[in-house]
Amino acid sequence: MDAHSNMNASGGTNRTGTELADVLELLSRLVGFDTVSHRSNLELIAFVEEYLARFGVPSWRIDFGPEKANLLARIGPDAPGGLVLSGHTDVVPVEGQKWTSDPFTLRVEGGRAYGRGTTDMKGFIACALALVPQLAAMELKRPIWLALSCDEEVGCTGVRPLLRWMRQNVPPVQAVFVGEPSGMEVVSAHKGITVLRTEVAGLEAHASCTHIGVNAIHVAARLMTEIAQIAWEEQQHGDRAEGFTPPHTTLSVGVVKGGIAKNIIPGQCAFEWEIRCLPHQRPDAIIARLQRLARKELEPAMHRVSKDTGIKTKVLADVPGLPQDDESPAVQLALQFAGRNATARAAYATEAGLFAEHGMPAVVCGPGHIEQAHKPDEFVELAQLERCMTFLHRLADYAADR
Repeated sequence: MDAHSNMNASGGTNRTGTELADVLELLSRLVGFDTVSHRSNLELIAFVEEYLARFGVPSWRIDFGPEKANLLARIGPDAPGGLVLSGHTDVVPVEGQKWTSDPFTLRVEGGRAYGRGTTDMKGFIACALALVPQLAAMELKRPIWLALSCDEEVGCTGVRPLLRWMRQNVPPVQAVFVGEPSGMEVVSAHKGITVLRTEVAGLEAHASCTHIGVNAIHVAARLMTEIAQIAWEEQQHGDRAEGFTPPHTTLSVGVVKGGIAKNIIPGQCAFEWEIRCLPHQRPDAIIARLQRLARKELEPAMHRVSKDTGIKTKVLADVPGLPQDDESPAVQLALQFAGRNATARAAYATEAGLFAEHGMPAVVCGPGHIEQAHKPDEFVELAQLERCMTFLHRLADYAADR
């Protein structure tokens, strides 16, 4: 193993054991790159480019700013009907989390591989890369594309130029397999996510002079109470979709910042919140409802004290859901490769909705479980990696028309 790893791996026999060792070697390298979303992923991209080049696999780098890039690679003929393996290279931060080992050094013990990104979603990327030598030696009848994106964790922003590039330069594909952690279940539908930031500009004053100040935190609290009310209404009376947990649209406030001292009327308050809609819904009505409250009730009262006050809400990220379509070629092939008879739904959002929006049938199926993502001591079970390799071998046989 390389210097990034600290392994005590066991288990696995025959081809599976050899393959698993290859997967863990690659996963060790991938985890060793600190690709938290606010940092560069270029070292990881360069590593993958060099690795692919060793097997004669062409790749194209699609830049996303000076310190980020996406990568698209093709194994097999430049022909329509390709199969896309999609994964994001960025991970969430580790600051403030209590890890029992270095998050960026792979640790394997007890049938699990620990490290930031092992399940979300460098485990899937490692599996795909481990299969490259075999794929490069096969006579594929249809291409297998490897699509690696950046900045998925901050709103699926990096994949968008990659998708535009694919529409202009890649023949129509048959299916896209997004390897987000699904326990290797075939997720044929997932919710969308819209992330927003609301900023309240109030007016500072001495805390005893409430008549000449505008308390930005109080105004923000009224808006957040409305968000909580909408969340309750969705829970009690909103549309339901079978298979989702929870089965309705959800809202949540995640970050609140405001004020500088307890005896100063706060002049600023901002909060970030999200809406996770069912696939057939959009957040427009919810956002409009909050805007009506701001424009018709809150701002008029604020302006009576000062015209410099106000409320602004902006969308930070908007990722569409993946609509249900169990007859799509992506779903049907995923069921075949995964050896399953039924599909699942997911409450989290992925890049699959964007692929589908660009006319590429997409499905989610990858190793690991979402419950382990974003947590300290994140891990993926070795058995999940083995199941992913079985999936990919079947996909390769299909691409070779075996």
